Formats: sequence, structure tokens, C-alpha cells
Amino acid sequence: MRDTTPEFRQFVDAQYRRLSPDERVRLCTEMFDAARALVESSLPPDLTAFERKRAITERFYGSEFADRVFPAPSKGAVKFGP
Repeated sequence: MRDTTPEFRQFVDAQYRRLSPDERVRLCTEMFDAARALVESSLPPDLTAFERKRAITERFYGSEFADRVFPAPSKGAVKFGP
């Protein structure tokens, strides 16, 4: 948050520090789930499962990482799994 006053930032930081570790994990998980839902809703509906996973990975982590994790299948390659 860089668009808030220093006083409000201190207030928010204090609120986060008051959370238990379990609450922090739950909050982070909920925020990630919300972000993923937003990304998924912005993708074309006709993507294959592979294309969808790759697009989500690219959106979150960048194209270089997505290219390494989900390389384009080479012609003639045998496909295993869905």
C-alpha cells in the first residue's frame, strides 16, 4: 500500500500483527483465491486445461516462468495425462 498515509499504513500493519499465524494463513489463502478467480474469469472460455493452467501461471508469475513450467508441446511428442 503506497497510496495511503503513513498513519493509516501503521494502523493496517498493527492489525496484521494482531492476527494469529492461522488467521494470517487463512487471510492470505482467501486473497490468493480471490485473485485467482479474477484471473480465471478474464480468460477465454474455450482454452484447453493446459492453456488455462499456463495462462494462470503466466499472469501470476510471468511468461518466462510459465514457459519453463508449461513449455509448448513439440510436434510428434507423446502426450501423457490430461
